[in-house]
Amino acid sequence: MGELIGQVETTSLTIRVLGPLEVTAAGRVIALGGPKPRLLLAALALQPNVVVSTDVLVEVLWPESAPRSAAANIRTYVHSLRRRFAEIHPDLGERISSRASGYLLTASPDELDHLAFAALAGQAQEALDAGEAESALKLLDRADALWCGEVLEGLPHDHSWGATVARLAELRLSVQEQRLRARIGLGRSGEAIAELRGLVTEHPLREELWAQLIVALRAAGRTGDAIEAYESAERVLREELDAEPGARLRELRATLVPESAVPGRPADVAPVCQLPLDLPDFTGRDALIHDVVTLLQERADSGTPAVVVLSGAPGVGKSAVAVRVAHAVRDEFPDGQLHVDLAGTSSSPRAPMSVLAELLRTLGIPDAGLPRELAERSALLRSRLAGRRMCVVLDDAGSEAQVRPLLPGAGACAVLVTSRIRLPGLDGAKPVDVDLLPEAEAARLLQGIVGAERVAAEPESAAAILRQCGHLPLAIRVAGAKLTHRPGWTLRLLADRLGDERRRLDELRVGDLAVRASVTLSYDLLPMSAATAFRGLGLLGPVQFPAWAVAAVLGRRDAEDVLDVLVDGHLVELVGSDSAGQPRYRLHDLLRVYAVELAERSDAAKTRAGLRRVLEGYLGLALEAARRMPLHFFGAYCDDELPRPAVPFDVLPDDPAEWFAAERRTTVAAVSLAAQHGFDDLAWQLASALTPYFDLRGPQDDWHSTHLVALAAARRSGSARAEAIVQRNLGQYLLYQDEYAEARVAFEESKKLFDKVDDIQGVAVALTGLSTILRIEGEDGPALDHCHEALELFAEAGDPNGEAVARLGAGAVWMARGCYASAKRWITDALELSAAIGDRHREAHAFKRLGLLFQHQGNLAAAREHVDRAIAIFTDLGDDHCVGYANQNLGELCLHSGDFAHAQLLLVNSLAVHRRNGDRRSEAEVSQLLGELHRALSQPERSRDYSERALAIWRELSTRPQEPAAVVAEQRPHIASA
Repeated sequence: MGELIGQVETTSLTIRVLGPLEVTAAGRVIALGGPKPRLLLAALALQPNVVVSTDVLVEVLWPESAPRSAAANIRTYVHSLRRRFAEIHPDLGERISSRASGYLLTASPDELDHLAFAALAGQAQEALDAGEAESALKLLDRADALWCGEVLEGLPHDHSWGATVARLAELRLSVQEQRLRARIGLGRSGEAIAELRGLVTEHPLREELWAQLIVALRAAGRTGDAIEAYESAERVLREELDAEPGARLRELRATLVPESAVPGRPADVAPVCQLPLDLPDFTGRDALIHDVVTLLQERADSGTPAVVVLSGAPGVGKSAVAVRVAHAVRDEFPDGQLHVDLAGTSSSPRAPMSVLAELLRTLGIPDAGLPRELAERSALLRSRLAGRRMCVVLDDAGSEAQVRPLLPGAGACAVLVTSRIRLPGLDGAKPVDVDLLPEAEAARLLQGIVGAERVAAEPESAAAILRQCGHLPLAIRVAGAKLTHRPGWTLRLLADRLGDERRRLDELRVGDLAVRASVTLSYDLLPMSAATAFRGLGLLGPVQFPAWAVAAVLGRRDAEDVLDVLVDGHLVELVGSDSAGQPRYRLHDLLRVYAVELAERSDAAKTRAGLRRVLEGYLGLALEAARRMPLHFFGAYCDDELPRPAVPFDVLPDDPAEWFAAERRTTVAAVSLAAQHGFDDLAWQLASALTPYFDLRGPQDDWHSTHLVALAAARRSGSARAEAIVQRNLGQYLLYQDEYAEARVAFEESKKLFDKVDDIQGVAVALTGLSTILRIEGEDGPALDHCHEALELFAEAGDPNGEAVARLGAGAVWMARGCYASAKRWITDALELSAAIGDRHREAHAFKRLGLLFQHQGNLAAAREHVDRAIAIFTDLGDDHCVGYANQNLGELCLHSGDFAHAQLLLVNSLAVHRRNGDRRSEAEVSQLLGELHRALSQPERSRDYSERALAIWRELSTRPQEPAAVVAEQRPHIASA
């Protein structure tokens, strides 16, 4: 630690630690960077105006094992934070300063929320001591409002600040107790009861909270509830602490006299209970039910009506949840429980007038006393419910207008509404989405219906049934009922029958339970445009999709209104946002199957046109994203004459690789989807547009699968250029897989086809691939000839990126020959050209190649410098592939220079990348280097393990390296670095 600093800068900022860490200044939130800078700032913020030693900061940032560069890393993080602060105002950058022993954050008490909180708590205590309860309550409310979650929520609580966090948490709880005590003292018991119920749930062993709850309930005239609260406290203390309530609680219990009757219940109406049977095999939903029950209890305690809207997809179990909740709160609403089926999704939804008549009769109003006007009838219901504690279940609501006249206006009633739409127009209602069952709860539901032994005997088939039911409770119940009534069926048999999507909805029907019928009720309520979109979206397959895809299906510029209808109706699910911040959606599998059924029965041409528009949209976005990628040479080759749809390019993030990553599954599926529907021109171009991302991030399986589909599509299209492009892309993929013979065939076929259509740039690209293979196979002369020919063709085509590639390839050949002066000249030319045209990716390859050249010449310092620069660029560009190769090269350099710790870190990281990318040859090379490293560290067992692993891979590849590992690594085939 160190000296206490009192000076505070004049430029104001706000630092919040009572919740997620946040810093604001001038009305703007300051971005803090990654976890390490955030942890560092948190440590300084908890001890402002005090020098925090570097040793303490190291312990905070690396509690288990700090790197050797810890102090340097901290300096980097401090520099980053100061720069981010200074971007708002130059003075703010000086708020974090370095001292001889550590670092200092300068801030005033009103700039840090935890200091402001403590100050307000102190002022409130002074007001309470002076008997100024109203003033104290205002101060305590202000103090409590500063909290936005747990202290430093989302950051690990290192033990070095654990005491500070605990102290703040305890102080917060004391403030909450003071607030509630003040409210009760000011006669506001109703306000306090709801909050106290939540606090005793969170802190069940804190007797003072139980005491305040009992006092509040007693003050509200609810002696019976107060007695129940005491009994709950007594039970918890005995079970958890094996202790009896303290003197304070026992004294309060002595003041409680049981009520002779529940107050406020009219004597002319006996309590009614119309709730349906609570399903005996109801499974799961514990958290949801707890939250809803707690909400109803809190609102009832405060004396105001509670309205909860349970919405969800068809068959998700909304009604079952409502009935379960209503049964759970029967004791809280002793004046009765009402249940009405509104039939909102049927062809004849019930009118409010009819429902009001039914409810009023139940409440003792004879037919002769029913008003004739809707408003008067609704007012009479509100009058009858006022003063009662009743629970009303309104099942299957179709609209807000159907529900609004049925709601109470005052009193402690609860209303549970179930609906397939969210009913956002119900003011004051609490929306609760009822989602699909989690995997474990879905399994328990099936076990409860079929029997645990039967499910346990066929666990894989049971899991398949649950997947095919999409964890939808109705579907699981139907499947379970089928198995129950067909004891001779195995679970495997039903799983196989459900495996055919075209028959799945037919299978999910038993008695009067049917998934298709349930979904049809929701579909029939859709307006025409939403119904069209629903059918078209089903054809996209089991993938997530963005909002613009809905507009493309309909042939519109925008379709937010249609999407809102589908989401509110729970036919389309919002699943989150992509890297560009755009919402993403999906159809539940069974809804998708139903949508495909409908699409096949509707206007086929219209549906097909909508699907093509979506695929064209993906192609347009993929081409634009590929154009923005750092791989200027290995870009996307497509048909420039294809008309591009109007696609909102603003959905693309600044980093195009993020878009490819977010859309990876969808775009890969789109290639096959296009081919399946006869859009061969889109199929091969989509695959080609994805190739720059495949080359940058290395999803090899996707590369291979999409291009097998693309090759067949290109051949069906009859376009020689299309086939040439796909063959060129496949050649690159095969090169990464060390399949040299097949790669050579692909590149030769590509060159022949490019020659056929007079595409000189394509010919040059194919030649660079062939030159790499020839160099690896030791045919230096032909390899160099191909580089020279490619260089001439690139120059003729006006492609400077290609020229840089050809020059780098020639340099690699000269280096393989041992002609280092010539190699350096060619590589330097490539480096200068790449820098001149802004091709950072090629520039990085040139730096790496120069590093390898210096290594061969024995200049290890220069080699490390150049490879380091290459790694920095590859990392900045997010090129996982090349970072792996460069780490391998630098790791070998560190190994041979005696820097074993750095070498191990680099080589282990490189090995992980190669394994992830399926690069077996490079995996063998790095394993061999790690064997050499552990041999140098006198760790013979680990050395033997790595060496044997390398040998096994070499045998698997049916080859052995003829040169040292460094040379083999240098000759790693990579067109983009040729």
